Amino acid sequence: MAENRTKPAVVAPKAAPAAPVRKARGARMAVLIGPEQGAPNFVTRRFLLAPEARIPAHRHPTIEHEQVMVRGEMVLGMSDEVRTVRAGDAMYLPAGCAHWYENRTAEDVEFLCVIPNTKDYATEWLEEPPEGAFSG
Repeated sequence: MAENRTKPAVVAPKAAPAAPVRKARGARMAVLIGPEQGAPNFVTRRFLLAPEARIPAHRHPTIEHEQVMVRGEMVLGMSDEVRTVRAGDAMYLPAGCAHWYENRTAEDVEFLCVIPNTKDYATEWLEEPPEGAFSG
């Protein structure tokens, strides 16, 4: 049997500072678990959306997303479907599925997003960023 060279890890949210999400308004993202923690197969990211935050429509041609709402309520667009998701809801976005996020409430939103740990991660933006978006 092959020896497992990875070690367990616990990461507090404060230990993973969130940075602005590219082309979004009012959205930040932090990697909680990934290559730096020795995770070989997946990356767990924490997204924070302030009131009126928006991540414009985009897709990832070869990467699926598995997400869980932790706090708040937001509107999620998935291909031709628009859903309101709340704390406790789990979402699955298959590879190539166009998606976008909006916080239309006065409360902060937090969700986790798990993606494969791959060098093939690519984002195709499908709409212009919202006014006041971070353009990095």
